[in-house]
Amino acid sequence: MRLILNLIWLVLCGFWMAVGYAVAGVICCILIITIPWGLASFRIANYALWPFGRTVVDRPTAGAASLIGNIIWIVFAGIWLAVGHVVTGIALCVTIIGIPLGIANFKLIPVSLMPLGKVIVPLP
Repeated sequence: MRLILNLIWLVLCGFWMAVGYAVAGVICCILIITIPWGLASFRIANYALWPFGRTVVDRPTAGAASLIGNIIWIVFAGIWLAVGHVVTGIALCVTIIGIPLGIANFKLIPVSLMPLGKVIVPLP
């Protein structure tokens, strides 16, 4: 079932969300100081391509630097990516088949707002 959901997700919205994260990652990697945000954006792009069967958990060693970095991320990129997830999630929830995909889109909003200090792990 996860494979079918991931394939439908990839066609309907996963590719475009991953492109958005990749663009944010490239922009962040242009400057040396913003490379951590770029790397986090690339990790989330990978997750946005194939979300079913994986989840996001907090990294236990994340500290104050991650919190400050997440605040900066929210201001410059996170809010726009979260708006993209909200719009796409609402559009997917219009149909019965798209409801699981819309819910998955809504689950991506917290990680799109605060990517630092998070780890993407497979579900058992």
